[in-house]
Amino acid sequence: MAYDKFNVLTSTVVPLPTENVDTDQIIPARFLKATEREGFGDNLFRDWRYDVEGNPKKDFVLNDSTYTGKILLAGRNFGSGSSREHAVWALYDYGFRCVVSSFFADIFKNNCLNIGVLPVTISPEFADVLFAAVEADPSTEVEVDIDTQKITLLSTGQSESFDINAYKKENMKNGFDDIDYLLNLKGEIEEFEKGRA
Repeated sequence: MAYDKFNVLTSTVVPLPTENVDTDQIIPARFLKATEREGFGDNLFRDWRYDVEGNPKKDFVLNDSTYTGKILLAGRNFGSGSSREHAVWALYDYGFRCVVSSFFADIFKNNCLNIGVLPVTISPEFADVLFAAVEADPSTEVEVDIDTQKITLLSTGQSESFDINAYKKENMKNGFDDIDYLLNLKGEIEEFEKGRA
């Protein structure tokens, strides 16, 4: 399934400094019955966003209109726990295109790259800088450039580089998942087959 192309993202930031957020907190297991990728955003952080009657909890960041944006700034060890893709589907469907943290669980990070949410790993020190900047001014913007592999706090120019696999980088830039990548090569594959016949 194709997703949005990712080149340069400039956005305000939604801060979630909680550490060790697992995939069951991102999308509770009771919402995993659907096999389509749409609709999961409604239940992103469901148990943190809503009380048992379904009323929004005012103290949760996604219910606070002060903070908006396509970048989620998360605490250390984001996406731990089970390997469910649905957690990333929920982030993408909600509107996040990038998650920034000082550490990601490996499976979660790979799921992000397969689904179109760029996981950006930064130093704990730079994470502290970003959290402080967003707390001081919620209109603070961050730029994430996949070509240069750099994340920049625009108000000060402070930046850090981040790593990304070259294959996944090209897929993110083209909006491809693994199947889309292969379909894009269909003509080349057919030509190769003709030469082998």
